[in-house]
Amino acid sequence: MAQPSLVMRDEGLTLVGDGLEVRGDFLRMLPRVRRDRLARELLVRAARIKGVPRPVAVDGTAGLGEDSLLLAAAGFSVLMFEKDPTICALLSDALARAARQPELADIVCRMRLLEEDSVEGMRKLGIRPDVVFLDPMFPARRKSAAVKKKLRLIQSLERPCEDEAGLMAAAREIGPRKIVVKRPLKGPYLAGVKPSHSLAGKAVRYDVIVIPR
Repeated sequence: MAQPSLVMRDEGLTLVGDGLEVRGDFLRMLPRVRRDRLARELLVRAARIKGVPRPVAVDGTAGLGEDSLLLAAAGFSVLMFEKDPTICALLSDALARAARQPELADIVCRMRLLEEDSVEGMRKLGIRPDVVFLDPMFPARRKSAAVKKKLRLIQSLERPCEDEAGLMAAAREIGPRKIVVKRPLKGPYLAGVKPSHSLAGKAVRYDVIVIPR
C-alpha cells in the first residue's frame, strides 16, 4: 500500500489511500451514547468507578477516539494520548466537528487530546487518574471486511504495540484505581498480566486490573 495522505473533504479531514478513506466520525456514535444504551456498553461497565462524582480516565491508545467518547459520555474527564501525528490530526478534526454538534458538545468538552507517546506522557502527567484504558492495536480478523478496511489504513501509519510491558508498567506507575485493557476475545493478556476480572462480548473482551490504593 502506498503511503496514505490527509485530504480535507466536506465531511471533514480524511485519510485517503489505496482506494480507501477513513475519518473520525462521532456523529455515527450517537446511538451508542444514548443513556439507555450507554449503561450496557462493556467498556463503560468495565471502567465504572463507584462513589467518584467526577472520575478521570486516561486513554493511552486513543486512535480515532471512539472509546474515549463512550467514557466521556459516561461522565469521565478523558485525557487521550495519540503519538502518530496523522491519526492525531484526524482525531483533532473529529473533536472540533463534534464540538459544533449540540448532541455531542457537552461530551467532547470532557475530552482532551495530547499528541505524545503515552508511555512517556503518562509518567509526566502529575495526576492519579481513576482509570487507565489501553487498547493496543491488534490485527483485524480477515472475516471482517469493515474492520479490515479501517485498520488497513490506520496500521499503515501505526503498527500494533511492540512494548506491551512498557505500556502496562507506565499505566501502573501513575496509580489508577483500575486499568482496563481491550483485547481480542481469545487473545492473550496484555504483557501477561492476569486481570482481576473480565467482561466479554462477541468479538472483544475487557480485562480489568484493580489496583489497591
